Amino acid sequence: MSHILLIHSSVHGYTQKICEYLKGKLEAQQQQVTIAPLSEVPALAKFDKVFIGASIRHGKHRPALYQFIEDHRKELESIPSGFFSVSLVARKPLKNTPQTNMYMQQFLSQSVWQPKLLQVFGGNLDYQGYGAMDRNIIRFIMWITKGPTDPNTKVEFTDWAKVDEFAQQMIEAS
Repeated sequence: MSHILLIHSSVHGYTQKICEYLKGKLEAQQQQVTIAPLSEVPALAKFDKVFIGASIRHGKHRPALYQFIEDHRKELESIPSGFFSVSLVARKPLKNTPQTNMYMQQFLSQSVWQPKLLQVFGGNLDYQGYGAMDRNIIRFIMWITKGPTDPNTKVEFTDWAKVDEFAQQMIEAS
């Protein structure tokens, strides 16, 4: 049994939802799991494994993510660890792998930490859950990328079977 820390950098709470789902899957496999937001991470030394999930906002991972990684690079590199990114772009089949997702590639080019275990998940589109400015920006981006633009749209693009596979990879990470 491992003691696993799941850290989330979430704006609207969806990356946290994925972490909660992962926690359930991991605990069903006898793993001990703690979830923490990026702003309240406990000492990494208490854990056997650490995984970070981060959402995309306005085309970027948040600066606090990179600062956390810079501050904790040695710890992250000394234990099994990994990273997953959550975005609406990952809803598309040709952009839903770490190798083909531009945001994951951007992360890897900007991060001092290069985790071995990587994954990309499609996010959640909930126009009514956004403020007016975000709603209009996201609708415009969806229009450009041929996604749903109806302002009443609420849809999860997450492939939960893929999340299940990632949970198993987390258990097997060494």
